[in-house]
Amino acid sequence: MALLLIACGQKTETREKQPILVQVTRVEAYADAAEGRTYVGVVEENEATTASYTSMGTVRHVAVSEGQRVSRGQLLAELDDTQARNMLAAAEAQSRMAEDALKRYSQLHDEGAMTDAQWVEVESKVDQARSQLAIARRNVEECRLLAPVGGVIGKRYLAAGETALPSQPVVSILDLSTVKVKIAVPEREMSEITSTMATTVSVEAIGRDFPGGCIEKGVKADAMTHTYDVRVRVENKEGVLLPGMVAKVKVKSEEVKSEEFNIPLTAVQKRVDGTMFVWTVSADSTAHRTTVTIGETIGNRIEILSGLTEGQYVVTEGYQKLSEGTKTHPRPLP
Repeated sequence: MALLLIACGQKTETREKQPILVQVTRVEAYADAAEGRTYVGVVEENEATTASYTSMGTVRHVAVSEGQRVSRGQLLAELDDTQARNMLAAAEAQSRMAEDALKRYSQLHDEGAMTDAQWVEVESKVDQARSQLAIARRNVEECRLLAPVGGVIGKRYLAAGETALPSQPVVSILDLSTVKVKIAVPEREMSEITSTMATTVSVEAIGRDFPGGCIEKGVKADAMTHTYDVRVRVENKEGVLLPGMVAKVKVKSEEVKSEEFNIPLTAVQKRVDGTMFVWTVSADSTAHRTTVTIGETIGNRIEILSGLTEGQYVVTEGYQKLSEGTKTHPRPLP
């Protein structure tokens, strides 16, 4: 009988030392982020450059069409250069006469047969002739309008046969390598917009989304709507985004890593003295009663303001059989 009792005691002690199966969850900080906002905007070119003549003339030929891609220095249009070439021929003749006179009179001047005043007059006529020749040559060159920058022709303002006036636009050249999406942001939301916020631009016309880039904030509000113009840069290497397209811009609020945690509500228990605690499992699978300070309840979870550190494991199921120092067999929540 004594041997039987000893054997039973040994079996009971063996059973008591078996680890208790518990469900645990890892404590992690959560990101607090407000929902993003969506705005409707319009695609704009990055820059628009107008090409124009510095003198008046009749357009003989326009060498480009709207939507055509051009490079810097490419021919855009030509004026009728008949008059300019006639003036160039006259200036060349006048220059030859002045240069010939300079050669003839230089010998007389060297021999002292001319006064200094007469020699200065000859030199002045040569300088005038040279100046007139340079102007005439430039007028002929300016009959050919060349692209000041590379880009895409946005609009043609003149056609062959029309008269071009000084500084009157002939064509506009758009830089579409990068575009801007202009949106109107209410004044109460401007403080939430930063230049580095993450944005997504959706263009229904082509059924594609694009990551937004740098944000430019306007500083002058519309007097009627009390909104500010905000422009979002978008890379357009494929050239599929065109000015005038309607786009939706989703502005994502920046996530802020919280120093607080939240865990399942059922993991928190209350002592007789009113303090709150949870069961934590250490690296050696031992259970410990850990005092915590709780915050607000969020659905089926509760905020933990203090008492826990990121990376700890908290028992969520099976804690009813635990006591301080109990060995556990932890299994993470599915």
